[in-house]
Amino acid sequence: MIAFDQITTIFLAVALFALGTYLINKVGFLKRFCIPAPVVGGLLFAAVATLLKTTGTLEISLDTSLQSLFMTTFFTTIGLGASFKLVKLGGKLLIIYWLACGFLALMQNVIGVSLASLMGIHPLIGMMAGAVSMEGGHGSAAAFGQTLEDLGISSAMTIGAAAATCGLVAGGLIGGPIVNFLVKKYNLKPNVQETSEVDFENKNEQITTDSFFTQVLLITFSMAVGTYVGTLFSEATGFVLPGYVGAMFVAVLVRNIMDKIKPNAVNMKSISLIGDVTLGIFLSMALMSVKLWEIADLALPLFVIVFVQVLFIVLFSIFVLFKLFGKDYDAAVMVAGFAGHGLGATPNAMANMSAVTQRFGPSTKAFLIVPIVGAFLIDVFGIPIIITTINLFT
Repeated sequence: MIAFDQITTIFLAVALFALGTYLINKVGFLKRFCIPAPVVGGLLFAAVATLLKTTGTLEISLDTSLQSLFMTTFFTTIGLGASFKLVKLGGKLLIIYWLACGFLALMQNVIGVSLASLMGIHPLIGMMAGAVSMEGGHGSAAAFGQTLEDLGISSAMTIGAAAATCGLVAGGLIGGPIVNFLVKKYNLKPNVQETSEVDFENKNEQITTDSFFTQVLLITFSMAVGTYVGTLFSEATGFVLPGYVGAMFVAVLVRNIMDKIKPNAVNMKSISLIGDVTLGIFLSMALMSVKLWEIADLALPLFVIVFVQVLFIVLFSIFVLFKLFGKDYDAAVMVAGFAGHGLGATPNAMANMSAVTQRFGPSTKAFLIVPIVGAFLIDVFGIPIIITTINLFT
């Protein structure tokens, strides 16, 4: 056995992130489907570690004790991005899209838990192939996977990572064909008078030491208060509320209070940078330590659940969402985005919409609404649904 200490484990996580970035730039398939760099590097390391262990050559031990710190930091940055002013910009259509994401999270958990029960496996294993990994993506799968493993559900993180990867690929595959079908069937055309040159946040501001330190102050304050509140809530109610969830919701309150008393105090350029770095390291650490040999027996059930999830979102998008969004070209592009982050992540959604609009024309509404909901607001419904499911079946 070889054991890596805390510092070396962080170095490996960063190195695997860099390796994943390099491979994505070199391998067209990975870049086309927007597979995250830490997923590529982390799963590659996990595969090598699994091969070494199963052949009796070497067993690798990692010190991932700082993983929770990076995880909590990332979710806090998500909370700080959730400005209520953005909801007003999107209007009624944004609310409809937001509610649709909440309904999707509910249905994904219903599908996952129901199919898991039918196939004789733990319902929470099914949930890991539900909203956690589908709508939540790799970050949510790693975070809640750790929570479930702490509750005694073995291999939850590995299952979530596998399901999230399958969903990510599927989300990139189905968006374009869905829109192509809708555009041809309804002869849809873009609104050529619209312009997409809209700046909602202060992302163009320069990053200075003082402004960056202010963002660090807001993040660490939200983390400190949020984790404390989450612990108190869990002790008082017996309802599992992970500390990073408490930190995210406190960050939402902090963001909107700051918008009232000191507009532009929250610099989203710095927040996004911190979020991207901490997510990358967190995911690398989570995925490099997954034990792939533990889910061999669950490969078929996992495939069945993910297949049904994909089928549901295709049917829901074409026959329900397209009509709710207005049955026009903007609605079709939004459906592509919905399929992207409903099965994978917001970058998936943006990649889907970019590919569609490059072929058929621009859509200002879609590029306004989808990133706002997918990046900032989606967890407001998704996380309570996931936490409730955990508590129902623990």
